Amino acid sequence: MPFEFPKIYPILDSYAIPEINRERFLEWLGSGLTEAGVTLLEYRSKTGDESQLLADAACLRHALPAGKVKLILDDRADLVEKTQFDGVHVDAGDVTPLDARWLLGSAHIVGTFGGSDSILPGILDEPADYLSIGPVFASQTKPSIRAPIGLDGVRKLRQQAGPKPVLVAVGGITLEAAPAVLSAGATTVAVSAAIFRTGDPLVEFRRWMAELK
Repeated sequence: MPFEFPKIYPILDSYAIPEINRERFLEWLGSGLTEAGVTLLEYRSKTGDESQLLADAACLRHALPAGKVKLILDDRADLVEKTQFDGVHVDAGDVTPLDARWLLGSAHIVGTFGGSDSILPGILDEPADYLSIGPVFASQTKPSIRAPIGLDGVRKLRQQAGPKPVLVAVGGITLEAAPAVLSAGATTVAVSAAIFRTGDPLVEFRRWMAELK
């Protein structure tokens, strides 16, 4: 049965994880997110520290059990099986969606960037399960050279993509703006700092779940 993408796609950046009691924090966070009903989460590390990535991934996989939560690894298609994650997100500079699919097989999720001003030429023919689009708004978490596309841009990309592709809206999306982004045509909204840089990310995630159910 195909995976049904939720309305919220949390992205946990490694920089949002405290250095002190790191493993305990990840166990607390992962267990709490599982209890709160998360079904999809991406772990993203841009530090280049592979040993830390693997340690974080092991904690997350333990706290977010396979069969309940799909875990996506950013960039590193070569480490998906080693971490026992469920898929990968690849962008320019990483392996291609086709290479990721060849490496991981049909059972894993492969996501990639789908476009900003317009859907990228040929991207709908790639073996990707979802396409990220945006930035919808300006983002402080992952600065982009691309101008924000706004709600009109989301509508335009949905029209170009057609009704079937899973479109993940990214970039500066707040809880207040999320319903409008979904109504404009996004399948799900990707959220990082708006959840994980708050005083209590579990409370904040539950707020998003209650609002977007």
